[in-house]
Amino acid sequence: MDDVLAIRPFVPSRDFAVSKAFYQALGFRLTLEDDSIAILKMGSFSFILSKFYTEGCADNLMLQMLVRDVDAWWAQAEPAKLVESFGVRPPKAPAMQPWGMKVGFLIDPSGVCWHVAEVPF
Repeated sequence: MDDVLAIRPFVPSRDFAVSKAFYQALGFRLTLEDDSIAILKMGSFSFILSKFYTEGCADNLMLQMLVRDVDAWWAQAEPAKLVESFGVRPPKAPAMQPWGMKVGFLIDPSGVCWHVAEVPF
């Protein structure tokens, strides 16, 4: 259907305030917020950060963000700096993966895994 304008995942947060700060430090812009959700946007894409959290959900959620140049995005975003500020696991710098995409991996404060991948064309 041509009426679909966007698909936005709900991303769980163990600590809502910490997760909002993490994503803003990563370069997302907070566009809407209330007591239980926050909409975070980068470019023309967004997701909904939710106060809802279950460990099994967060630890098994993976999101992919496609960028034109993953090395340039990685250098600008500096995800390694988030380790000290937010106590997250160290990110894995972009590298070519067996499935043919160059991907960097980072984990948010709730355990959600982000694949920051270069568009393969």
